[in-house]
Amino acid sequence: MWLLLLLPALLAAVLSCLRLVRAAATADSLAGPARPHAAEPLGVGLYETAYLAGGPTRVVELALVLMAARGRLHLAHTGWTSVADPHGRTRLERALIEEIGPEGQCPTGRLRDGLARHPAVLEIGGRLVQAGLATPAVVRDSTTLAVRQVRQALVLSVVLLGGALALAAPGTGDAGSAVAWFSLPLILTSGTLLMARVDVHPYTRWATPAGQDVLDAVHIPRQSLGASPTDDAVLTAVAVVGPAALPDARLRAALRY
Repeated sequence: MWLLLLLPALLAAVLSCLRLVRAAATADSLAGPARPHAAEPLGVGLYETAYLAGGPTRVVELALVLMAARGRLHLAHTGWTSVADPHGRTRLERALIEEIGPEGQCPTGRLRDGLARHPAVLEIGGRLVQAGLATPAVVRDSTTLAVRQVRQALVLSVVLLGGALALAAPGTGDAGSAVAWFSLPLILTSGTLLMARVDVHPYTRWATPAGQDVLDAVHIPRQSLGASPTDDAVLTAVAVVGPAALPDARLRAALRY
């Protein structure tokens, strides 16, 4: 009876591992060789650093913090963003104000999600991808999904093994046979995940290994923890760590942190 539980465990393990291998092969062909010196002609600034650390959402969060600190936006702890100065200084600021809408205010969560898909934000990622510093979105999404499916197959194998042991007739040796056979999908999925930590994990981050080197070189002074949100050190901390690095608890609450 327990053999009926083994079949879906084996099928899920084999299919998920094959998907991950194929995703890794696709990632190798699409990501291309790393160019560790590409940051020099590109000019990695705060927004580029934010994209490498947290993707489009982090870029939007940095823009919100920067504009709020300079009095151009009001971020309420209730989760709404209001326009204080309708004249954007940069293309990204103008896109943010346009995303808020003619009423001059909107929910911060909706603004964050909408602006993260705006061309002004996506172009930052496009330039970083061309420079070899950011992982292409299609590569990141496919590899992340493949890794998640292998993890799900591992959990499924453990659950089905528990069911098989419950169904095994006592004193017949079925329990030992079930453990032996279920070790196949368990070893396959866990071994694939261990290898993925080295070969695939870099493709699940926003930054490529070269881009990660850029992030590792960013220095955040300790005194930024008590500085003003307009301070460059605080803005750098927000770009690398996210709004959780903000010293102002009210501003963190406004961004739902």
